[in-house]
Amino acid sequence: MLREITAPALAAQLADPQAARPVLLDVREGWEYQLAHIEGSVHIPMNLIPIRMSELPDDAPIVAICHHGMRSAQVALFLQNAGFDDVINLQGGIDAWSVQVDPAVARY
Repeated sequence: MLREITAPALAAQLADPQAARPVLLDVREGWEYQLAHIEGSVHIPMNLIPIRMSELPDDAPIVAICHHGMRSAQVALFLQNAGFDDVINLQGGIDAWSVQVDPAVARY
């Protein structure tokens, strides 16, 4: 089952020094990442996940991020099926982050 987190809930988690720090996995294309991303995120384009997933920790929560939440949902399910236990999709993607959390992040 795919777990999701809203942009405001993720922002609250990132701001809480007591909360576990998730890996923010941005799966968009390079040009999208350059245009807008959450500070501190790891960029691995969706098509490279199968060959680069060994770069991801298996002992930390992972929040998958894309533009609107569709590609990242696919990646989250793929990672779950590959054995990653704590994978969450950012509901609404970077667009929701821009609208609901940080308007300085560009919309496109």
